[in-house]
Amino acid sequence: QVQLVESGGGLVQAGGSLRLTCKASDRRFSVKTMGWYRQAPGKERELVARISRLGNTHFADSMEGRFAISRDNFNNFVWLQMNSLKPEDTAVYYCHDDTTDIWGQGTQVTVSS
Repeated sequence: QVQLVESGGGLVQAGGSLRLTCKASDRRFSVKTMGWYRQAPGKERELVARISRLGNTHFADSMEGRFAISRDNFNNFVWLQMNSLKPEDTAVYYCHDDTTDIWGQGTQVTVSS
């Protein structure tokens, strides 16, 4: 069974950075499109960024320029580098296999003002 395990969340001050890691246990990881999503309290889950199997990336408008997504197809990792964090970035961040609709358990990111 495919599993996605996130790590790297935590508490950071506004303007700081965090790097989230997603480790996939999937033999077919290299052909998957992978995404990072987030859900803030009282809000719907939203796309943060996604990366195709070839490394093409797409970002939500509010994250472009501040966040970066990357992957390692050999070791089955996806990363989300978050810079210039704002209090409104506070949310649970989820790794998602966009190809087969599998979710990780999420990791909390809290940005203090």
